[in-house]
Order: sequence, then structure tokens, then C-alpha cells
Amino acid sequence: MKKLLLYSFTCLSLAALLASCSSKGGNSSSKTGIPYADRKSKNNQSGAFAVATQYKRAPGPGLIPIEGGVLVVGGSAIDVPGVEPSIYNYKRQVTVPSFYMDETEVSNTDWLEYLHWIRYNFPEDREFYYNELPDTLVWRQALSYNEPYVDNYLRHPAYRDYPVVGVSWEQASRYCEWRTSRANEFILREKGILTDYKTLAGNGKGNTATTAAATPKPDKPFNTDAYLNNQYDDKGKNAPIDYNTKSGAATSTAGGTAAATTGGKNNQPRRTATLEDGVIMQPYRLPTEAEWEYAALGLIGNTEYENINQNKIYPWNGLGVSSAKKKTRGMIQANFKRAPGDYMGVGGSLNDKGDLTVPVIQYTPNDFGLYNMAGNVNEWVNDVYRTATFTDADAFNPYRGNYFTNKKLEDSQSGKIALDKYGNPIKENAYAGRKQTWAQKQAQAKRSDSISKSTDPQSPVASTSYQADQRGYRDRQNTLLNEEGVTLVNDKSRVYKGGSWNDMAYWLNPATRRFMQQDESSAEVGFRCAMTMLGAPEISTAGKRNFKNPPQKPYRVGRGK
Repeated sequence: MKKLLLYSFTCLSLAALLASCSSKGGNSSSKTGIPYADRKSKNNQSGAFAVATQYKRAPGPGLIPIEGGVLVVGGSAIDVPGVEPSIYNYKRQVTVPSFYMDETEVSNTDWLEYLHWIRYNFPEDREFYYNELPDTLVWRQALSYNEPYVDNYLRHPAYRDYPVVGVSWEQASRYCEWRTSRANEFILREKGILTDYKTLAGNGKGNTATTAAATPKPDKPFNTDAYLNNQYDDKGKNAPIDYNTKSGAATSTAGGTAAATTGGKNNQPRRTATLEDGVIMQPYRLPTEAEWEYAALGLIGNTEYENINQNKIYPWNGLGVSSAKKKTRGMIQANFKRAPGDYMGVGGSLNDKGDLTVPVIQYTPNDFGLYNMAGNVNEWVNDVYRTATFTDADAFNPYRGNYFTNKKLEDSQSGKIALDKYGNPIKENAYAGRKQTWAQKQAQAKRSDSISKSTDPQSPVASTSYQADQRGYRDRQNTLLNEEGVTLVNDKSRVYKGGSWNDMAYWLNPATRRFMQQDESSAEVGFRCAMTMLGAPEISTAGKRNFKNPPQKPYRVGRGK
């Protein structure tokens, strides 16, 4: 009888355990029944599999979510007789996935923060600082008294919230990379996954009240890619527990100090956070041209059950540039040049409230909540310019400008990536268009080592690298020529959009497009950043119809119903 009761109890316990497993998530594997490892579980063992079951996505600092969907690129364009149609997008239906975008343009204060970081972390490197300085000479005109802007626009507090200008596409792209690492570092330190800021502030001052030993300041600035590759050895008190290390084995933080403790258990093994933990954000980047046009048009406010009840030619409703609302009737809704020579209207009744640029938060945001998507400054996008981009590009997430790269390996055996003097990964052409076999990967690593050590640029080894530049993919020959018959468009021609304080209303239309070389800058061009959104495209289900998921059935022991 006792054996029967014990057997029954065991079966019931097993059934209860299996019933806790979910085929669509939960704290146990739906395929093996084994509980996932987490801080609260009593079943954690060495080798246990950890899953981020509590992950909730959220935008990075400064970003707002943009729910994607169908867009007719060029669909809002105004056909003007005599205007070459290549300045706007040929009309074509595409789909833009959901993403995040900066609420405002990057401001002078934002850029000065970048310059301050460079000067603080690399005080002797004047070249680095100089290369990231905006070209303030873009304000200088031969027959205009603009010298006060040359000296003051970037730095004076009167312009602190105004959009940064004089920034090239290349500088803007580097800013995005810098911003990624700074934002990720802040998140990790605030959560205690890296050494927290309070502890870092006490380094070198004998302040060991919060740690067993003072943690030395890292010798290189934090870089997201290096951290994910386990090349930034800093583990805070809340660093994830390493279930793949035997219990009781001490690990080290930067400088070789003992690991933090958890739950009263000394020397609990720790590890760096990974992508699987859901803590590291996706990289900040420039938006693609399709993303920018979709976000600027903001048709989400005019959509009901997939029916667009009113189209737009500007980021706001209506056919004109002035407000039709009772309280603001007649007021200009963007910062642009109303007529030749008319930049701000008549004294006592300024029409757009700005002579040159205006603060990044001004006027009414569009239906996505984005400010100044028309006027103020044009904005760089990520794409290489071609007249027929949207005729050629894919219908899903169209983009022209892919240049596929790998992080260069410093040690192919350990997987350690090579870093430059600023702690950033060194990039090289991608090795292949598909996953290589292990043997191919090792052979490629040897070839790469030979290339890096070769002093002969014509070495036959160098010719084996994969040609990764796809910017010419299905690319039509450009016919835009200058007076000498030389093409004005090449692989360094980048698109900018949106219109500026020095443009007529025509350029405020989101479909219009122009280009400039990626190393050039202008007093009329700034930028904002974007970020890829991972997971389901729908941002909010509130008030929307949804299918009801069937109740989750528990796993059964044995066969039968």
C-alpha cells in the first residue's frame, strides 16, 4: 500500500511539474520539460539554460515607436510641370517594418555632449576632437554678414536647443555608433550589471564601502560590440549569474577583484550580459529613406481599419502650410522660406517665428509625435542616392547602401575581435554571403592573417575576399552630369530629405529627395537617429480586435486522452 501511495504521489508531482510547462513560453522548456534557470528557482544547476522570460521591449532614450505598414513611396509628391521626377520617389507600394525614431532632430547640446566625451576620454588626441567638430564655416557667405553664426551657433546657450548643422553624413553615422555605446553603458551601470556609477566615482579615493575592493576604472571606454564579445571585463553586483560555471567558482571583475554576492552566497559566479538577456539595445543609426518618408507622412492618424480617409502632402492634414485650427488659424506650421527673401515675415507678426533655424521642439508634432519633419533643417538618411532606388529595391524594407562587413578577428582561435585605439571594433569586408563551414572559416582566418601581414597590395591572397559592396545591386546608370560631362552621382552620394529654413514649401513634401556627398555638410542639413524594433510589429493592442488564443493545455504523462 505504501508503495502504491508513493507511486501515485510521484506521478502527481511529475504531472504538476509538466503542467507548469507552456508550449508558448513560461519558466520551463515546452519541449523537454526542464525548468529554465533564474534567480528565484531552487532547481538551478550547473549547465542550466537561462531564458529572459520577463523581457519587455522599450524604446531607447530620445526615441518614440513608429508602427510600420504599407507606404506608397512618392505617393504624396506634388507634380510640378517642368520639374524632373527624379527629385521625388517614383510611386511604388512597399512595406516599412515598425521601428523607433528620434522625437526631435539632434541638437547643438547633444553634439556638444559628444565633443565633451571625446575631450574628457582622449584629452591628448586633438585629431579625434577636430574630426568630429561640425563645420561652422557653412554659415559663411561672401555677400552676407553671417560671422556671428560662425562663432556662436554651435556653442552659445542661445542656440542650445537648435538643430546641429555643418555635420556630414559620416560624422552623423559615427555619432550614432557613439550614442549606442553610451546609452547601453548607462543602462548596464544603472542596473548594476556593470560597476555602478557611485562605485566608479569612489575609485582611486580609497572608498571601498560598497565593494570588497575598489574596482579600477576601465582602461578603454565601453563599447557595446566589445562587451558582447566578452572583451570588457566589468561585472557589477547585479551581473547575470553564470549557470555554466561550477557553483562556488569565483569570477573576476575588471582589475581582478572578487565577484559580487547574491542571496548571501559568496563568490556566486557571474557573467557579462548577452543579447539573449534582452538588456542590450539595438544600435542607433540613421533612418532609411523609406522609414523617414513613412514617419514624416504620418498617415496613422488618418487610418481606420486599413482605410486611409485623408491623404497628405505635408506631415499635417490639409493642402496648405498654415493651420486651420481655430486657436492657431493662419499660423505657419513649419520653418521654411515663404517667398524669395521672406525668411520670417513682417516685424510684429512673424509668420514662422524663426529667421534661420528654430528649436528642435517647435510647432505641432505629426501624428506619430515627431517634431519638425518638415522644415527647420533637411535631414540625412542612410541611403545612397540613385534616381531609381524605389523601382529597383525590394518591396519589404527597401534600402540602397548595404556594405556588409565583419568585425576583424585579432585571434581566430579565441574569437577575440581587433579593437582600434578608441576601443571600437575594426571592420573588414564580409567573408561570404552565407554561413561558412568550420573548415572554410578557419581557412578564411588564415587568409585574413596573411592579408593583414602582407605588404604587397596586389598579393593573390587579398583577391580571395568576398566582394560585399551591394550598392550597385540592380543599379541603373545615372544620367545626372555636370557641365564637363562627369556624373554627379556615385557611391558616396547620400540622400537628405525634409526641407529647411532656406527652402520653399515644395521641399517640405516627404516624397522629395536630394543628395550630397557623404563627407560634405551644409547649414541647411542636420539629422535624427532611428533604431530597429525587434519582435511583433504591432505596438499597442488596446482597442483593437484580436484573436483569442486557446487556453494552454498541460502536458500529459503517457499516451491516450
